[in-house]
Amino acid sequence: MAQTTNDIKNGSVLNLDGQLWTVTKFQHVKPGKGPAFVRTTIKNVLSGKIVDKTFNAGMKVEFETVDNRNLQYSYEDGDNFVFMDMQTYDQIYISKDLVGDAAKFMLEGTDCIVSFHDDTPLSVELPASVILEVTHTEPGLQGGRSTAGTKPATVETGAEIQVPLFINEGDKVKVDTRDGSYIGREN
Repeated sequence: MAQTTNDIKNGSVLNLDGQLWTVTKFQHVKPGKGPAFVRTTIKNVLSGKIVDKTFNAGMKVEFETVDNRNLQYSYEDGDNFVFMDMQTYDQIYISKDLVGDAAKFMLEGTDCIVSFHDDTPLSVELPASVILEVTHTEPGLQGGRSTAGTKPATVETGAEIQVPLFINEGDKVKVDTRDGSYIGREN
């Protein structure tokens, strides 16, 4: 559907030259001299490439509708991950390439938001943080504090993260899924 650049908002999906781009930042600018314009930061939905683009105000652009669905990760099957739509109980196969690095923090039963365009999955978004059990790390140091340093630890999904020295095998830790950083210990 064609609308103008005045309708751009964060999260809008634009069709530019046959490619889908998500608006991550936008700013309407009205300079003292010259016409108004819209400055945006857009991310290619498929490749993840981020670009700054400026549009003239009122210019026609093509918006695309994107359907965000809550799906639950079920299991791994060859080159795909299988997700279940919790409303219809349909199984949806999504390629490992599309899931990308997020797979390092996915446990069976993890709820994810999957974006679709014309029934084609575009992206998989995990919750901001997940709780994972430490399966391997060097023994903890008594009296070690979070500021004293870190050590590598392997969590139950197989990902390796940096944790404070006092964390031991079997401890549950909260991990930021965006960058894999340690947030805190869970009881």
